[in-house]
Amino acid sequence: MVNELKAVLEGILFVVGDEGISFDEIMFVLGTPKDTTKEVIDGYGKDLEAETRGLKLAKFSGSYRLITKPSHHNYYARLVENPKSSKLSQAALETLAIIAYNQPITRMRIEQIRGVNADAMVRKLVAKALVKDVGREETIGRPVLYAVTDEFLDYFGLTAIEELPELQEFDLNAVQDEVDLYYTKYTETVEDAKDTEEQTKLALEEDKTEDATYQE
Repeated sequence: MVNELKAVLEGILFVVGDEGISFDEIMFVLGTPKDTTKEVIDGYGKDLEAETRGLKLAKFSGSYRLITKPSHHNYYARLVENPKSSKLSQAALETLAIIAYNQPITRMRIEQIRGVNADAMVRKLVAKALVKDVGREETIGRPVLYAVTDEFLDYFGLTAIEELPELQEFDLNAVQDEVDLYYTKYTETVEDAKDTEEQTKLALEEDKTEDATYQE
């Protein structure tokens, strides 16, 4: 039973990511009493201490989350410094833009804007030192707040965040005008098609009349 719950806990920690999860939340999700919950958490943390595991269970400000082992730092630094892994994907650029223009911002808010899970991408940007943890939002669960770093400014050739280009305002009236124009053109096309169809029918009827007259 405990081993199964440890596996469930691992999945929970993966889902919550850098946001972390409190003891009480873990107890609620697992549906276990306090003693059993503590046994599961302690047991899972001990399992991660094995040399064959690359993560460790950490507790920050009352929240549990998974982090990489400090002893493996050199390998992760090599990954970040690798030229092949330094190129930013379109998804990374979109996430960076959301953070830069809305900082400080929570991962949940990033996901609401992008419409997809952002946990792995935020972790990657933090590993590349382009994004950093700047505290926690004073709301339920106290989620982590993210902002861009000085390395982000250097990467994009900026000296200050204020140098970011202004976002173009969404002109609803212009969009509505385009919709109206499209609808007008569509209506005209449909009307023209109807006229052509009517003319074709009249032409066919005239041909039939002429054929009948000729046969008489």
